[in-house]
Order: sequence, then C-alpha cells, then structure tokens
Amino acid sequence: MSDVLQGAEGRSVRDEDWYGAEVDAVRFVDCVFTDVDLTEATTSGTVFEGCTFHTCRFNASTHRATAFVGCDFRRSSFFTATLDGCKLTGSVFSECTLRPLTVVGGAWRSVTLRGANLSGVDLSGVDLRDADLSLADLTGAALRGARLDAATVREADLTRADLRKASVDRMDLASATLQETRMDLRAAVMLAELHGAVVDLAD
Repeated sequence: MSDVLQGAEGRSVRDEDWYGAEVDAVRFVDCVFTDVDLTEATTSGTVFEGCTFHTCRFNASTHRATAFVGCDFRRSSFFTATLDGCKLTGSVFSECTLRPLTVVGGAWRSVTLRGANLSGVDLSGVDLRDADLSLADLTGAALRGARLDAATVREADLTRADLRKASVDRMDLASATLQETRMDLRAAVMLAELHGAVVDLAD
C-alpha cells in the first residue's frame, strides 16, 4: 500500500489502488486525489481537510467518525457507501454518484449538493444547516429530524420527502417542488405564511 495512507500534507495522489484499505486516525491536508480507487475501503476517525477528489471511487466504502472538511468532490462515486457520524462541513459535491447511500447522522453544515441526485436517501437527523440543496432531487428522501435551518432548496424536488420533525427556520420552501411532501404542523404553517397566508391556530 502507498505510504500516503499514513497521512500527508500537500501531496498529489494519482491512479492508486486503495481497494479495501483501512485508514484509521490519520490526517490529510490540502491533498489532491485523482482516479484513486477506495472501493470497500474503511476509514475511522480520519481527517481530510481541504482535499480534492477527482473521479475517485468510494463504492461500498465505510467511513465512521471521519471528517471531510472543506473538501471538493468532483465526478466521484459513492455507490453503496456508508457515512456513519461523519463531518462534511463546507464540502462541495459536483457531478457525484450519491445513491444508494447509507447515512447515519453526521454534521453536513454548509455542504454544497447543488443538483445532486439524493432520491430515496435517508438523511434523517443529519445537520444540514446552511446547506445548498438547490436543484437537488430529493424525491422520497427521508429528512425526518434533520436540521435544515437556513438551507437553500431553490427548485429542489421534495416530492414525497419526509420533513417531519425537521427544523426549517429561515428555510425558503416557496420555490421547491412539494408534492405529497410530509411535514409537521410547524413547517406547514411556515410554508403557508411564506405564501401570504395569515394562520390563526386559535379555536
């Protein structure tokens, strides 16, 4: 296996085979990964800070309590990957394959997922505050109990999505597609008020 697996700073890694690698509690800073195969790899307590991933394969990989902070993912595949308690704060995903994907909690604050296909993905309980979900396909996605405060969902498709118990303060749902979307009373009232309704809950 590559010596880079022990952690690195400012390195460029290209065309390496990390299939099934175990990467535990190491740190990568400002590294560029291009065409790296991380299929069935596992990471635990690992930190990737300011790293770029070009056309990398994370298929069937598992990441537990791993941080991808301020990272840039471009045309990378997470097919059947698992993100368990991961921190993705400030990371950007462009033209990535993100389904099917298993997500267990985690802090995804300020993540950019513009135009991403997340249909059917379970993001329950994930911290998505200030996230950019513009134009994303969230059809049938589970966002139950997620923190969506100030998230951007401009022209996102939330058809049949589950927003029950999600926090949606400062989230403008007016331009999102909401067909058969499940939400609790608080979110429904907020949506009605966004459309100019005066809601009176008094008997």
